[in-house]
Amino acid sequence: MVEAKIRCDWATHSDLESQYHDNEWGKVHKDDRYLFEFLTLEGAQAGLNWYTILKKRASYKQAFEEYDIDKLAAYSDQEIESRITTIVDTYDVVRHRSKLRSVFTNARAAQVLQYQYGNLMTPLWWFVNNEPQINHWPSKDQVPTVTAASLALSQFLKQHGFKFIGNITCYAFMQAVGMVNDHTIDCHCYHGI
Repeated sequence: MVEAKIRCDWATHSDLESQYHDNEWGKVHKDDRYLFEFLTLEGAQAGLNWYTILKKRASYKQAFEEYDIDKLAAYSDQEIESRITTIVDTYDVVRHRSKLRSVFTNARAAQVLQYQYGNLMTPLWWFVNNEPQINHWPSKDQVPTVTAASLALSQFLKQHGFKFIGNITCYAFMQAVGMVNDHTIDCHCYHGI
C-alpha cells in the first residue's frame, strides 16, 4: 500500500493545488518572466483565494503576452485601455480593471529595474541576501503572512512604481518563488527544497 504524501494544509483541497505545491511552491525561481508572473498572480489574488487564481493561471499567461515584460511595457496608455477591454471580454481572469491595468504599469516598472540592475531577479532577491530563507514551522498556524523582509520589498516596489504589491502580497510572492521555504516540517516537500 502506498503511503499518502503529507502536504502543507493549504495544498490538500484539490489536485491543482497539490501539483502546484509539489512542483513549484517554495522552490527557487530566478527567471525574470517567472518572477513577473508571480508578481502578477499574487497581486490578482488580493482579496481572493489562491485556488481561484491557479484555475485562471493559463488564461493570465495568454492574456498578458506570456509575461514578456518588454511587450507589456511597450503598450501605450490608450492601447492598455483597449487591451484591458479585450482581456475582460476574452479571457478567464479576475475582471478587476485596476488589477489588470497594474500588470502593464508593473511591466514598465520591472523594465526600469531590469535596466538598472541587469535583471529583475537581482533587486528582488536582495531582500533575502540572495539565499532562500529556510523556516522550520511545526504547524500552519506558525507560518507568518508578513515579515520585515516582505514589508521592505513592498516598500521598495511601491517606490519604483509597482501597484497591487502590499506586504501580504509580497510575502506570498516570496513563498511562491522560493525566497522563503515555508513548507511545514511534516510536509514531504520540506526536505526536498
